[in-house]
Amino acid sequence: MRNRTFADLDRVVALGGGHGLGRVMSSLSSLGSRLTGIVTTTDNGGSTGRIRRSEGGIAWGDMRNCLNQLITEPSVASAMFEYRFSGNGELSGHNLGNLMLKALDHLSVRPLEAINLIKNLLKVDASLIPMSEMAVDLMAIDAEGHEVYGEVNIDQLAVPPKELSLYPAVATTREAVQAIAQADLILIGPGSFYTSLMPILLLPEMAQALRRTPAPMVYIANLGRELSPAAASLTLRERVSTMEHYVGKPAIDAVVVGPHEDIRGMEDRVVIQRPLEARDIRYRHDRHLLRKALEDAIQLLG
Repeated sequence: MRNRTFADLDRVVALGGGHGLGRVMSSLSSLGSRLTGIVTTTDNGGSTGRIRRSEGGIAWGDMRNCLNQLITEPSVASAMFEYRFSGNGELSGHNLGNLMLKALDHLSVRPLEAINLIKNLLKVDASLIPMSEMAVDLMAIDAEGHEVYGEVNIDQLAVPPKELSLYPAVATTREAVQAIAQADLILIGPGSFYTSLMPILLLPEMAQALRRTPAPMVYIANLGRELSPAAASLTLRERVSTMEHYVGKPAIDAVVVGPHEDIRGMEDRVVIQRPLEARDIRYRHDRHLLRKALEDAIQLLG
């Protein structure tokens, strides 16, 4: 079979949250409408957390972050969307993009439709789908057997949790399941392991879709150390096996990692290991280097 490139792929689907997913999607933005991001919606910190506590609904912060990174034509609309209030008032620290998305939510616009409206306003071609359109939180059982609720608390765990789940049980957005079914390539990461990557895999319909898909799946590891002590303690092999445990089968065909990553235990997978750091922020992926690494992974996967 001839070597494939991104030009041969009709549907690329990336999973994750916040900065990491936005970085991957911006590096592949030339794919346009062939690119889809499935975004984590369990965030309960910062501006997003304040909105959720007072108004309910899904977490918009990671979605807003991805949209921000996909804006290619700066405009008044994009400046509004990225605007963060300062000062000491009630709006201090709130991001206008989060409030705009929440306002559409209040107008009974379906969350996915709200995203599409904002996407068109910002002239973003790629698709973005929330993992669920229902309010949901991440929950863990810690090493002592206690229940720990919410991303903010889970990120503070000193050792890996025994178990992860979503509370309450919610349905996966149907378009997200369809996107996986139609995918030619699936990417997951980089991002906070427990709070950006794992929540999507905890949705039963998503795990089932990932078990069924014939598309190869590539894990993109972080370049910097995790802020979560529990996540920082995991080896590459442990992260991959944890993801596959919740998916329900060996699903990760390739890993893309920086030069300092310990790749022991990855002998049965395609491994792309090389410098990937951006010059300005060392723990962020350089968009061109990341795209090239992913293209090399596609070719080796056939």
